[in-house]
Amino acid sequence: MSVFFNITEDRIIHRGTHFFLIRDVYPVSLGHVLIISNDLKKDYFELNETEITELPLMILKAKELIELEFQPDGYNIGMNCGESAGQTVFHFHCHVIPRYKDDMEDPRGGVRGVIPEKQKY
Repeated sequence: MSVFFNITEDRIIHRGTHFFLIRDVYPVSLGHVLIISNDLKKDYFELNETEITELPLMILKAKELIELEFQPDGYNIGMNCGESAGQTVFHFHCHVIPRYKDDMEDPRGGVRGVIPEKQKY
């Protein structure tokens, strides 16, 4: 059973048709939000067409909710699909991570930093 099925209703900040949003318990930055599928889907590639269609709307909703409290300068949006990609919870979730000026020395390369030696090019 997925740990995401243990999330209590009071932690949910928004609910869509196929997804719900929560604040990440281990945030990378202030306002970090997770978009989690209502149904158990292992990763992005198991989502059906209607779920895939709703996902961008949930990303925009997460951004809207973040900006009610914080003033980020940018965002990283990402999903880990498979153990080799760093996935540890095998229930679809998408990270919406606010980024702030000077939150790291050199952010160039963004998500390429998942393999540190590939971040700079």
